Amino acid sequence: MQSKFTPILLGSDINVYGMARSFNEAYGIKVQAWAATQLAATRYSKIVDVEVHEGFSSDPGFMKVMKQKIAEYKDHQEPVILIACGDGYAELLAKHKEELEEAFIVPYIDYDLLEKLISKEGFYEIAEQYGLPYPKTKIITMDAYKNNTYLDVPFDFPVELKPEDPVSWLKCQFEGRKKAFTIHDEAELKDIVNKIYTHGYTEDLILQDFIPGDDSNMRVLNVYVDKNHKVKMMCLGHPLLEDPTPQSIGNYMAILPAYNQKLYDTVQAFLEKLGYTGMANFDMKYDERDGEFKFFEINLRQGRSSFYVTLNGYNLAKWYVEDYVNDSLAAAPTVYGNKDESKYVLWLGVPVKIFEEYAYDNPAKKLAEKLIKEGRYGTTVFYKKDSSLKRWLLMKYMFHNYKKRYKTYYQVNKGQYFETKKS
Repeated sequence: MQSKFTPILLGSDINVYGMARSFNEAYGIKVQAWAATQLAATRYSKIVDVEVHEGFSSDPGFMKVMKQKIAEYKDHQEPVILIACGDGYAELLAKHKEELEEAFIVPYIDYDLLEKLISKEGFYEIAEQYGLPYPKTKIITMDAYKNNTYLDVPFDFPVELKPEDPVSWLKCQFEGRKKAFTIHDEAELKDIVNKIYTHGYTEDLILQDFIPGDDSNMRVLNVYVDKNHKVKMMCLGHPLLEDPTPQSIGNYMAILPAYNQKLYDTVQAFLEKLGYTGMANFDMKYDERDGEFKFFEINLRQGRSSFYVTLNGYNLAKWYVEDYVNDSLAAAPTVYGNKDESKYVLWLGVPVKIFEEYAYDNPAKKLAEKLIKEGRYGTTVFYKKDSSLKRWLLMKYMFHNYKKRYKTYYQVNKGQYFETKKS
């Protein structure tokens, strides 16, 4: 018999809905979510109840609410698990972990380690220490910009340029601002860095060797590490399409399951040496020059498109419950996902027609199209057990908007963010 428990999700975006749906599919329950705002993905839902608290996404608003919740849940008769569905919430949970544990299960790493990993500079230092491959990297500081000493690039163009601090980056606005830049020569580098540092951004910039190839060379990996710091689930995905909108570059719109034991072994060793706990999400790209996957970052929670994991039989919710409620993971073997191609299910975040028109032609796309023909595909937000006219219309509207996004931005950004097949 299943022990009773209460999951609380933090946020209200598509990641929250994916986790709520995972809990509903596994246990038939409705889940609570606490958030600063109500976003579309969880609106009009019967499986997640969003409680909105102004200022909840940062301190001091977060802890003002959570102190009230600690008092409310301190004597709760069943385990209450807090699950962050965004970087900010994961950071807040780690920062206040000791106090929150008076009432809640907080399956996250300690704040000292989190601070190192959420910094791209810190992540690359740790990756270097533990043998995790990453792109060649140069740090550009504001002082280097002021002194004009940043133009000595230690690798060939094109190069990738992105902000080290994504929070500060949100406040930096200028024409042509994007989530990341692919830069083809020194003049372009000088122009972009100048625009960034004259429009309010003061933190470091990350300059990296560009890994050739289109976005179908990307991979995404979701991992669950138990309370004893042992990896218990790994599920690799092969992104076949990304969002072309400048502010959303890097958000996956189609993910095919994939399997790579060498990659699994590398990441398992990395996380277990770190003493990691909880969900982790990695983005990486295959580098044909040396045959290695290069890691860009680690997200200290499941990815926004991670419902592909649940779709393929590795329900995201069950790992928390088996670990902290049933205490059954310690003796369980590690699950290395997607060994059996015959069971693959394609995850889509856009309409099928968008995928068919814009995804690159390659063997992976052909396999994905085969799965579509066989009906072996799904989405996060369209869920039969959570259907109503209002919700269906809103989700259809969200999906329909991607037609305009791709028509407007795809060709504009293709050369910069989706390198052509000739690359």
